[in-house]
Amino acid sequence: MVLAAVGQLCATACIKSNLIQCQTLVRKAALAGAKVLFLPEASDYIATSAEESFALANSSDCAHFISALKDDARQEGIHINVGIHEVASGHRLKNSLVWIDDKGTVTQNYQKIHLFDVEIKDGPILQESKNVEPGQKIISPFDTPIGRVGLAICFDLRFPEMSLALRRQGAEIITYPSAFTVPTGKAHWEPLLRARAIETQSYVIAAAQAGSHNETRRSYGHSMVVNPWGEIMAELGEDFTEPRFMTVDIDLDLVSKIRREMPLLRRTDVYPEV
Repeated sequence: MVLAAVGQLCATACIKSNLIQCQTLVRKAALAGAKVLFLPEASDYIATSAEESFALANSSDCAHFISALKDDARQEGIHINVGIHEVASGHRLKNSLVWIDDKGTVTQNYQKIHLFDVEIKDGPILQESKNVEPGQKIISPFDTPIGRVGLAICFDLRFPEMSLALRRQGAEIITYPSAFTVPTGKAHWEPLLRARAIETQSYVIAAAQAGSHNETRRSYGHSMVVNPWGEIMAELGEDFTEPRFMTVDIDLDLVSKIRREMPLLRRTDVYPEV
């Protein structure tokens, strides 16, 4: 078994402050003996408008955010999985999830495929596709100190086709770093995470934003780790006062045991393979 850490924070439009939160979690996770730290979606910033978001993504602070975490990963000897913004074009951004190894090198970069366009009654109206470019491919699962990891982000959680594709390609752990809204979090966060774990017989790790980012945006929190049997191993709360983290042991023998004892033999002669 290998120890993994899952962080929870509340990003704002101040990248420097967000970096301090992330660096605090990196140091604490490394001190606890974790080999990997999972951080939420949009850990670099959460803006108040599309215009502010684009300006922040083009700023020197945003460039420094990722370079500083690369230095921290190397100095602390820990892998870091973190959600960031990247510039896609003159008017659009990428919602990205990068993997920084313990040498300080970005080895994987996944661009969010499913974008969050919703209008919830008595809740938020969010149109991510207005200023974010959707990704066009699933990144193949890759080897890490805790097992083979498949990358996904937040709204991807609602599409089992993606988690099944990652499982078919050998994923043992699937990540869903998120900034879930409070209404959708209360309704669907836990059941969706548990469903993805059960149907793929994989660990699901979901680092989440929590608390009020600004006057109009609040995230649900409840960072969670679910084992391949669908059991919640660890969970953080909703209220935010300071960056928090939890650690879990990842037992790949449990993954093998569940897949061996309950083989999911798909009838691809009857329905298409995902």
